[in-house]
Amino acid sequence: MEQTKPYTPKNKVRVVTAASLFDGHDAAINIMRRMIQATGVEVIHLGHDRSVAEVVDCALQEDANAIAMTSYQGGHNEYFKYMYDLLQERGAAHIKIFGGGGGVILPYEIKDLMAYGITRIYSPDDGRHMGLQGMINDLVQQSDFPLPHLNSPKGKLLENSIREKDISTIARLITLAENRPEEFEKHWSSVKPSKKQVPVLGITGTGGAGKSSLVDELVRRFLTDFDQKTIGIVSVDPSKRKTGGALLGDRIRMNAIDDPRVYMRSLATRESNRALSKNMDEAIQVLKAAEFDLIILETSGIGQSDTEITEHCDVALYVMTPEFGAATQLEKIDMLDFADLVAINKFDKRGAQDALRDVKKQYVRNHLLWDTDPEKLPIFGTIASQFNDMGMNRLYKSIMDTLTEKTKIDLHSHWEIPTEHSQKLFVIPPSRTRYLSEISETNRKYDGEAKKQSEAAQRLYGIYKTILSVLGVAEDKVFLSENGINRDKILNLSDKEGQTTFLESLMEEFHRTKRELDPASWELILNWEGTFQQYKDPQYTFKVRDKDIKIDTYSSTLSHLQIPKVALPKYKAWGDLLLWNLQENLPGGFPYTAGLYPFKRTGEDPTRMFAGEGGPERTNRRFHYVSLGMTAKRLSTAFDSVTLYGHDPGHRPDIYGKIGNAGVSICCLDDAKKLYSGFDLSDPMTSVSMTINGPAPMLLGFFLNAAIDQNCEKYIKKQGLEKKIGDKIKSIFKKKGAGLPEYHGKLPQGNDGLGLMLLGVTGDQVLPSEVYEKIKQNTLHHVRGTVQADILKEDQAQNTCIFSTEFALRLMGDVQEYFIQNKVRNFYSVSISGYHIAEAGANPISQLAFTLSNGFTYVEYYLSRGMDINEFGPNLSFFFSNGIDPEYAVIGRVARRIWAKAMREKYHAGPRAQMLKYHIQTSGRSLHAQEIDFNDIRTTLQALYAIYDNCNSLHTNAYDEAITTPTEESVRRAMAIQLIINKELGLAKNENPLQGSFIIEELTDLVEEAVLLEFDRITERGGVLGAMETMYQRSKIQEESLYYETKKHSGDYPIIGVNTFLSSKGSPTILPVEVIRATEDEKQNQIITLENLKHRNQEESEDQLTQLREAALKNQNIFEKLMEVTKVCSLGQITHALFDVGGQYRRNM
Repeated sequence: MEQTKPYTPKNKVRVVTAASLFDGHDAAINIMRRMIQATGVEVIHLGHDRSVAEVVDCALQEDANAIAMTSYQGGHNEYFKYMYDLLQERGAAHIKIFGGGGGVILPYEIKDLMAYGITRIYSPDDGRHMGLQGMINDLVQQSDFPLPHLNSPKGKLLENSIREKDISTIARLITLAENRPEEFEKHWSSVKPSKKQVPVLGITGTGGAGKSSLVDELVRRFLTDFDQKTIGIVSVDPSKRKTGGALLGDRIRMNAIDDPRVYMRSLATRESNRALSKNMDEAIQVLKAAEFDLIILETSGIGQSDTEITEHCDVALYVMTPEFGAATQLEKIDMLDFADLVAINKFDKRGAQDALRDVKKQYVRNHLLWDTDPEKLPIFGTIASQFNDMGMNRLYKSIMDTLTEKTKIDLHSHWEIPTEHSQKLFVIPPSRTRYLSEISETNRKYDGEAKKQSEAAQRLYGIYKTILSVLGVAEDKVFLSENGINRDKILNLSDKEGQTTFLESLMEEFHRTKRELDPASWELILNWEGTFQQYKDPQYTFKVRDKDIKIDTYSSTLSHLQIPKVALPKYKAWGDLLLWNLQENLPGGFPYTAGLYPFKRTGEDPTRMFAGEGGPERTNRRFHYVSLGMTAKRLSTAFDSVTLYGHDPGHRPDIYGKIGNAGVSICCLDDAKKLYSGFDLSDPMTSVSMTINGPAPMLLGFFLNAAIDQNCEKYIKKQGLEKKIGDKIKSIFKKKGAGLPEYHGKLPQGNDGLGLMLLGVTGDQVLPSEVYEKIKQNTLHHVRGTVQADILKEDQAQNTCIFSTEFALRLMGDVQEYFIQNKVRNFYSVSISGYHIAEAGANPISQLAFTLSNGFTYVEYYLSRGMDINEFGPNLSFFFSNGIDPEYAVIGRVARRIWAKAMREKYHAGPRAQMLKYHIQTSGRSLHAQEIDFNDIRTTLQALYAIYDNCNSLHTNAYDEAITTPTEESVRRAMAIQLIINKELGLAKNENPLQGSFIIEELTDLVEEAVLLEFDRITERGGVLGAMETMYQRSKIQEESLYYETKKHSGDYPIIGVNTFLSSKGSPTILPVEVIRATEDEKQNQIITLENLKHRNQEESEDQLTQLREAALKNQNIFEKLMEVTKVCSLGQITHALFDVGGQYRRNM
């Protein structure tokens, strides 16, 4: 295949790249921005989840030629059109818009968008025909034009335009200084210098010191400190010498700059070996003429001898990390001679205190400050990545004081100076960072011991067989007891003197060898025949939570054969038998390789009913449709992207287009009540799974309150209080001047209306408090389900993080603590997910290793908070993807085995905490938009893997999910796949069909060792959180994704109907016959529901949100407060209140 050469631009081209609002799919845009940069373009990369306003503001401030977006989460029509309209409105019609979204953006929509004015939307077929570089060449070529001349007139009018901080004028002047200096001089000569003195803060430091995060934190404090002042930022990044391209990536780390009082411009050095742009002076002149109150210059990473920044600023701040090597290296750093202040950032790193001491000593020597108190030196330990860091507060105050002192401009800060230095709020204590390697060591030790035990048992069996041979009797354990071999019984059978002596020596050797065996191993050998017989009997009895469960051990075929539900090994030799029991065991026996329970649950198949679209009413109807006639109701909920990012629905086009698309829109308690109405949430045969992460605690609050109010409703009906309570509700609404909320449309078949009586109110408003509290506790004890809430996986793969990582983990811990205090035993507080790691591109081993390592990180975190492992362990669950690779055949058994060994051997947990329970979903990546009928074949094989491996619950994807939201017909087919396997497939009547297979045993060992090796690699990087800082997991996932895509593209990895065995038409991308999107009525209903909620609960909500912030600041349990706040507030209100006290997530490149 001939490689397409990159296009060479004739002009300096600048392109803004991002993924659309509420869209975490950043893998594609990351590949694109790398290729755009390699084609000689200066790329301003914003990352995922960016609103139209943010992107357009950035494009204007950066004076970009084009915007390149990906949109994989729906709402693209409104998003791109809104962007086009906003650019026209802001006088930037020249900025071209490019987009792509795989198969999500349909051909007729592409045609419509391009007719509207979008320059080009690339389709999957474009990718096939043009190739990646071909598409990039097309984008760059269309963006390769000189930017228009300055529209603003000269002289006084131009001056006014600058003084008024007109973004387009400021941006174009800086561009002219860079690209057309003669034209810049012509315009600039007519502008009179401003009389206002503007201070300039210069920030420089080594690459990777965290300068961008530190600048963002300074800006956030400045805007809070001065509510009228403005700030201008110039940030410099290096250009690539070979291509001329540059990655201008500082904006991705910044949250505070999205403010009308902030202007930011990114510049490329456009020369090698420089830390600043040669047009820095002109950029500063323009910003000073615009009369910003403060200008910040940030350089690219510098070497030891670079001090250029000091020539352009009033105050210089040098940013470094503790990892500078030996103290003698400090003598080589020129900036320590010239810096007014020094920040040792990433102060949580090992050796930070020593680094602070050494830097202070060097600073004293350089500045001859021998008599100065070291505590008063302008050197600060900071952790810019940590929300409200004490060190950052001290640094900010000192910067403001220094600027005031040096420039005589009043920038005195109103902040109180904290006396504390930066102190890392550790999620995992530093002494515990080796936990994953400790698990590897523990598990390998167990395996070594198992092998030794097996070898000893094998020798013991050989001795025993020799004894029986000498006696001439058949194999019989009548000679065996707890203490070993029965000497008297054996000698009684001996009739020769020489034989007796020989038997004595054999028995002595037997007892010597037996001492090598663990008592539990010997007990297992002794009891095996009894265990064997239990499974041969027609019924087997076992205990679950103190209940005796009886189950038939056989099923009959049409040919009248008796098929055992659990097949047992035919091993006779004790060593083989013992090793099998220690590493495999029967289902329900440690280490649970074959399954958690002796037998599968009857009457409840592992089928999950997945739904999520439109408003809560439509999804409720789908739930009732898919569960009609099913004994067990196992509901799995997908939320729209607005909900996934913790926001409220709204009229703004980039939000409006996403309401109820690709998931259900839920923004308040009433929505949750409607969503699950007609399902008894406290029924042991009902369980609910919620795929939500960033705002999981809020959605969990909605769900639990909906369940509590259902039981309040049942109590009201049982007591005959309907009229009395109805009148009370009407009175409440009359007093507030609000109308009663309602379920829109008819109730579906199977929905008896349970959960709708208390819409708009909660049980505690209409029932006595003691009655309500009793109902609440009873509900919490019985409710069944799962909330995903896995924030580590979000940071590594899926990007629906909304809060800072530390705060999000604190929320998770608060939820678990609440579960323990309120005895919530049947609900999983987290579903530790590998599914989204796999969907982002990880191979099965990385999926399993990263998922288990995340799980053990939660264990370590909860232990560090003082929780008991046997109290929180049973609340943890897992979620895996099941692809078609061979490793997927054993993913469940390896996960169970590793988890059980570690939990028992390392953490000394009891059996319930040792059991790894997991949900599995067939792979979304293996759903292809070509030959979509073949998708069901792949899904069937994946479902077979999962069922044979004893998964706890299973979701089978619909074949048409590759191109649209699944239809009722395709969902029914998907459910039929697993029903046919469970009900019709004969071999599935056996519950341990994988055991005894040579390849399965080999694969299990190979995958287990591969996972333990990955644990060791993560430990080398400081544990899971340390590895996340260097983006180890994210990089590995992207590398593996690219490897798969390359093999798929080249045909080395055959995919039937995609790259081989194509149809006579070439297997083109299939277009959906119907596309399921939220209707206008549904979107409007959601917005009206929200507005009504805010109107009627205005007073209560403000009070509750204040209490919520206070609870967070006082280190109280936030989730306990959320249980009250979610009764009266919307999702978006809660999210923004928690931003104030927990900080927003900071994106990574």
